[in-house]
Amino acid sequence: MTLPIDSVLEGSAPELVLVAPTRDLGDGFRVRRALPSARRRMVGPFVFFDQMGPVVLQSGAGLDVRPHPHIGLATVTYLFEGEIVHRDSLGSVQPIRPGEVNWMTAGRGIAHSERTPPEVRARGGRLFGIQLWVALPRAREEDAPTFVHTGAGVLPVMEERGIHLRLVLGSLFGARSPVQVLSDMFYAAVSLETGARLPIPPEHEERAVYVAEGAVTVAGEKYEAGALLLFRPRDPVVVEAASAARLLALGGEPADGPRHIWWNFVSSSRERIAQAAQDWKERRFAAVPGETEFIPLPDTPLPPPVHYP
Repeated sequence: MTLPIDSVLEGSAPELVLVAPTRDLGDGFRVRRALPSARRRMVGPFVFFDQMGPVVLQSGAGLDVRPHPHIGLATVTYLFEGEIVHRDSLGSVQPIRPGEVNWMTAGRGIAHSERTPPEVRARGGRLFGIQLWVALPRAREEDAPTFVHTGAGVLPVMEERGIHLRLVLGSLFGARSPVQVLSDMFYAAVSLETGARLPIPPEHEERAVYVAEGAVTVAGEKYEAGALLLFRPRDPVVVEAASAARLLALGGEPADGPRHIWWNFVSSSRERIAQAAQDWKERRFAAVPGETEFIPLPDTPLPPPVHYP
């Protein structure tokens, strides 16, 4: 499938640029958190954006995210390099590899873990990927939890003039991902050769581009890895690779009302978050089969309401 870029013109400057701060979680494992930010809480339905790595895991080391709970959201995991095993309280056990996508709907409550598989841990290797949270529509926040894995081979791929784009979620350029979503959105993983020019069409109200590797220019300004570029509705957008670059393009319709977020919980109701916190503290969430560890509730009071419009 080719990209319709013959009519690409010069684009507008971003409305807002956020630079994701880097945190070291130990053993050299770094994450960048682009959302939420004090300057912008959401892009379309996306309420959380974490970049994992890139990191080289030495032999015997690995990622170990112990079982923890979620409500009111869907997690989306996508890897550029490496491998992670997902386990959840539904009994799902699923490795994820580059180009594949894990979509887990937390709904009224789920617990899961994410770990480096034993064979990868033994030999070591690289890990580089993205995890997003999607705020569920208010009418679907209490849906039953589900988990769906989608292989790389069924996700639409578009290539044109130094551009390789894999559509992970939603619709873009007339194509649609087979991953079932609950609101209007798009999420694409893009690789650009130096000088390649990618338009982001105005079909979605909110749009952003995250620079995961390399550098790009937009309207004559250069942006390095870690920058999240947010654009005005209907503005023409053209992203040009200043070097070989890896990008995530995402957005969609705004959430249907304000959201609260605290720890691993997202909801339109602060009271619902307080209940979920108490449920986790008292171990009322279903357990993850095969796991004995868990992440305890933070030893801090529930903060004042925070809105994510």
